[in-house]
Amino acid sequence: MRCTKAVIYSENLRYNLQQIRNHVRPQTEICVAVKADSYGHNAVLTAKLARETGGINWFAVATVDEGIELRENGITENIVVLSLCVPEEFPSLFKYNLIQFCFGKEYIRDLSQTADSYFSDGKRQDVFLAVDTGMGRIGCYPEEAGDEAVLISNSSHLNLKGMATHFCVSDGTSFESQTFTYEQYQRFCKAVENVRQRGIDPGICSCGNSAAIMNNPEMHFDMVRPGIITYGYYPDQITKEYLHSVHKDFDLKPVLALETKVVAIRHFPKGKSVSYGRTYFCDEDTDIAVLPIGYADGLLRRFSPGLEVTINGKKYPVCGRICMDQCMVNIGKNNLDVKLFDKVLIFGPKESGALTTADDLAKIGNTISYEVLTSLSKRVRREVL
Repeated sequence: MRCTKAVIYSENLRYNLQQIRNHVRPQTEICVAVKADSYGHNAVLTAKLARETGGINWFAVATVDEGIELRENGITENIVVLSLCVPEEFPSLFKYNLIQFCFGKEYIRDLSQTADSYFSDGKRQDVFLAVDTGMGRIGCYPEEAGDEAVLISNSSHLNLKGMATHFCVSDGTSFESQTFTYEQYQRFCKAVENVRQRGIDPGICSCGNSAAIMNNPEMHFDMVRPGIITYGYYPDQITKEYLHSVHKDFDLKPVLALETKVVAIRHFPKGKSVSYGRTYFCDEDTDIAVLPIGYADGLLRRFSPGLEVTINGKKYPVCGRICMDQCMVNIGKNNLDVKLFDKVLIFGPKESGALTTADDLAKIGNTISYEVLTSLSKRVRREVL
């Protein structure tokens, strides 16, 4: 029962999911991104809560293994695999009924041939055609969508369930970012029309990520794919303040709190160094609290200096380099407010008592809340409230 743990505030998760449902049309499907263990929040828990909240029945993973984990834990709803896999994984796609994002003539043919050898009857495996409208990652070009849809349609055991693209700068507020996002949307519309002109039903069309859900309702199409907003954080520049400035209201609550406890309090004289590299020296006589959490738990080394943790409603700075399994906090001399085994909050929602969020840590480490959350390792146990 290690004291370093991630506490999942399930009511906040429900709240965020309801916010998403309130901001899309009733007929628009919601596909919740539960990849990377739901951004560190427990994928099985998220999926179960999501289907109870607004009847969400679409989930997105990044790997076949992530999809299998959901299936083996009772998730029977639609699961899409956003990243490409290798031929050795194709049979598992079919066995566990996972909907692969695919593109490219060779890839589609290999997937189709494996499906032919796997299915002995007329069953067809659903797939999504991925379209690259500007992300520069995976997907056919819009002008290739018709030909690739024909390949899928002509397959004996594949079915074109839908089409999707991904925006790369929809989380930016500049004129350039919003203009490029609109261009991506237009390219996707052309790709969809290209498929229709071939006499093929494009199925469920999807391009709305977290930022577009909030800021571009005209781009919701048939299905949106919320990621970071599910877990209570705004995507980059599409902040709560920005949304209010453009007369849009979208409230979110962080879902996860990272906490640990004080396991030692040591008196350090003025001039004594703390941790590896001797990068920190005590300015005066003080007390140092030792915490059993480090970068192997996801508390990234680059968060110090700068990181402040919350103990009994007050902030205290982490001092010296964060170690693999431990870090140290300067609590000041003879501090009666901090005692051995007191709870320490690294970050979390207001309900947890934390005065710091994952966004605050991200700014210190010159990264994004996504990385802070997904860095939490498996040895950080998850506790659900």
